[in-house]
Amino acid sequence: MGDRSTDRTTTRTSLEERVAKERGRPRTSTVLWEGVQRLLADAAAAPGAGELTVVDLGGGTGGLAVRVAALGHRVVVVDPSPDALAALERRTVEAGLSDRVRALQGDATDLAAVLEPGRADVLLCHGVLEVVDDPRAALRAAHDALRPGGRLSLLVAQWPASVLARVLSGHLDQALHVLSDADHRWSGHDPLRRRFDRASATALAQGAGFTVTAVEGTRTFSDVVPSTRTESDADVELLRRLEALASTSPELLGLAGHLHLHATR
Repeated sequence: MGDRSTDRTTTRTSLEERVAKERGRPRTSTVLWEGVQRLLADAAAAPGAGELTVVDLGGGTGGLAVRVAALGHRVVVVDPSPDALAALERRTVEAGLSDRVRALQGDATDLAAVLEPGRADVLLCHGVLEVVDDPRAALRAAHDALRPGGRLSLLVAQWPASVLARVLSGHLDQALHVLSDADHRWSGHDPLRRRFDRASATALAQGAGFTVTAVEGTRTFSDVVPSTRTESDADVELLRRLEALASTSPELLGLAGHLHLHATR
C-alpha cells in the first residue's frame, strides 16, 4: 500500500513538472485558457445554471484552479499528492480565494470516494490520462462525477508532435520509438505512460459516455520554436497569433503538442 502511494506521488511530481510548462507561460497558453473559458461560459449559459461547481482532477498546486475561481466559480481540486494540495492551499490564501477553492486528496479512478456523484457542472481533466493506471476508468469516474449535461475539458499529450519534436532536436532513436511503441513513449524513461492522437482520445471519451463537441490544438509551434526566436515581445505576440489560428485548423491539428477536447455528459 505504501509503495502505491509513493508511486502515485512520484508520478504526480513528473506530471506537475510537465504541465507547468503549459500553465506557467500565460502568453503561449492563451489558446488553452481561452478554450477553458468558452467551455465554462457555455456551462454557465445552460438553462437553470447558477454558480458553477468545477472539479479540477489532478489539479496539483492549483495554477488553473485559481484562475477558474477568480472568474467566480467554486472549484474542487482532487489530487493524490498532499504536498501539491498544501501548495494549493497557500496559493488560494495568497490570492484571496480560499473560500472558493477546496482541496481533496484522491485518485482519478476513485472520485466517488471523495466526491458525491452527479454534482459537478464542469470537470477539468488536464494531463491526467497520460499517467494514470487506467485512463478508461479515470474517464468513467469523471463521467459519473458530472451532472447530466455537465461539461468535460480534456487535455492530452499528442504523439505525432512528439515524433516531430524529437526529429528536430536530433533524437532520431527516440522519435522512432514514439512512432513504433504501442503507447507512443520515447523510451522506458519517458515520464508519460502514453500519448494520444485525435482518434484515440475521441474514442476514449466516447467510450466513457461523453459526446465530444470540439477538438482544439494547443502548443502547435511553441515546443519546436527555438527560444532565441521568441526573446522579444513582438515575437512572442506573433507566436501567440500563430497558436490561436492553428488551434482550429484541421490541417495543423496533428502537429499540436496537446489536444483540448470539449465534451458533454
